[in-house]
Amino acid sequence: MLVFNSEMHLLTFVFVVLEMGMLFFYQLPHYLSKPDDTSRLWYLILLALLVLYNVTGGLFPDPEIPIPIIVQNIIAYGSGFLMASYFPYFFYRGLGLEKLRFHALFGVPIFLILPYLFFFGLVYAINGDLEFAIHWGMVIPFIYSVVIVVAILNAIRANFNEQEEDGYSVTKTEAIALYCAVAPWVCMTLFAYFHVCQWIEVLCTNLGFVLITIIFISHSVKRDKIRERLLRVNAEMFDVLTVETEELFLFNCRLFKISDREVEIIRLVQEGLTNKEIADRIFRSEKTVGNHLMRIYSKTGAKTRTALINILLKKQV
Repeated sequence: MLVFNSEMHLLTFVFVVLEMGMLFFYQLPHYLSKPDDTSRLWYLILLALLVLYNVTGGLFPDPEIPIPIIVQNIIAYGSGFLMASYFPYFFYRGLGLEKLRFHALFGVPIFLILPYLFFFGLVYAINGDLEFAIHWGMVIPFIYSVVIVVAILNAIRANFNEQEEDGYSVTKTEAIALYCAVAPWVCMTLFAYFHVCQWIEVLCTNLGFVLITIIFISHSVKRDKIRERLLRVNAEMFDVLTVETEELFLFNCRLFKISDREVEIIRLVQEGLTNKEIADRIFRSEKTVGNHLMRIYSKTGAKTRTALINILLKKQV
């Protein structure tokens, strides 16, 4: 069933309305209230790209729209390629899967964006043969989409049950949900190649996004709880930071041979910042912050952030 005398299927329209509501009435206000929450920013971009993908894929091509059909197809396929290209970057930055760094920064531009620009942005724009562009322009992206999905699954598996530096781990349920969420995205090139009907394509890709949303919200809730607990502990411990306390802190830092950079990171830990937020504050990568914290834990014998602060504010016998 189509809506508004357009080419958009009713199911596509329903997803667009729901996702735009989530974008403008829930996620965006939350981000504006906490602009330091970079994870939510990456999610907002993903959500906006999904809306663009659904709208352009649902409306184009339509002879009734006063835009050349060739331009409509370039835009429609471009939104799909853009969505697929951002997907690994979201997993890399939004969910902290460091193993995807190469794919997010280098592999995607070479094996997804360049084929689109050549076959759709150049060849199709010149000869107007869409079938030729689809037939040859989807080969490399399809092969690479399989590579990306395998890389994402491996990164999730490596991260499974590993305690993250910002205080929470990937649970078994979340790992399984991530596996299911990734699977539909490898099919995006197949959908285009075999001209799969709109409602099947929209249903598959958007259900994957729904799973990612559930995981993102779950991580956000756990992160906020941990942050609140740290802030409460820090408020109790540092409500009145006396000169003696500061001197004891610096003395213990010297005793445990903690470097100036590590002291800076510990002070940010005291503020309740996550690894991502600390990395943004000191202009370093999240992995570098994690490595610093691992060395600090090794020097002090601490297992958690709270234990670390307790050790550094305690008189050593």
